[in-house]
Amino acid sequence: MRALRARASLYALVRAFFAERGVLEVETPILGVAGNTEPNIESFSTSFSGRVDAGTRERWLRTSPEFPLKRLLAEGVGDCYELGRVFRDGEAGRRHNPEFTMLEWYRVGWDHRRLVDETIELVLAALAAAGRSAEIARYSYRELFVHGVGVDPFTAPLDALRAPLADVRIDGDGLSRDDWLDLLLTHRLQPAFPRDRITVVIDFPPSQAALARIRADDPPVAERFELYLGPYELANGYHELIDAIEQRARFERDNARRCERGQREVPIDERLLAALPAMPACAGVALGIERLLMCLARTDAIGDVLAFAFADA
Repeated sequence: MRALRARASLYALVRAFFAERGVLEVETPILGVAGNTEPNIESFSTSFSGRVDAGTRERWLRTSPEFPLKRLLAEGVGDCYELGRVFRDGEAGRRHNPEFTMLEWYRVGWDHRRLVDETIELVLAALAAAGRSAEIARYSYRELFVHGVGVDPFTAPLDALRAPLADVRIDGDGLSRDDWLDLLLTHRLQPAFPRDRITVVIDFPPSQAALARIRADDPPVAERFELYLGPYELANGYHELIDAIEQRARFERDNARRCERGQREVPIDERLLAALPAMPACAGVALGIERLLMCLARTDAIGDVLAFAFADA
């Protein structure tokens, strides 16, 4: 009952937070005709058995509401958010559940830096409601790696990226540069983040842009951020890419990578690509509700914040 009440209180806080700021709550489809091409994320799919004129029979459970929310932005809905269930295949364990709740919101005319501030405000509000507070630390992706493990993530050779992980059992066959950077982040940097600190990491390598814009710095950077509370990643945000040609190229690169790994190719969301030219300049962020609840409850087990975990569903 404590976990259920904590979730209900957090939902109420989220809705009040955005109502005060004039951000509209919306609801979008859970089943769609396209999946997530990201090679490190697997989508569930199912089949529709009704009338053939209803469209594609194979449908994909969303891994986030991002694509339909962006279509609404292109239709002129303005600042909006969705609080709802998402699904990721293969992610089950002490800290992961294949079905979980995501809060995703978009701010028209904002960049990722401004959205960082609002994301911090929301997390601080949730902490305050639980009688807690947190200090805040901000790093560029480059600063985090240089200070934390002594390597420049943009220029260091692969051997230098592998060296700090020498005592970790890793099958390195087929791992890309970004894979090694992710391992450094999850095995060396994240675990050292203080539990009562909000850590923000901003401006990622262009190869990790996903759906973010790339800024022509020296070196170029993806206008993306991640926010952590203690060692847990809570949120991932972008200054959103609105170039449909570039976005299609990224989806195609994802699928090529999936094929190299022996994974299934995933249908590209053509409706999103058609909508991108009309989408306003904006920033968006997705935040994992269970992760935030785990931090508020001071637990490392996701089952402690669920009514029923995957094994008992």
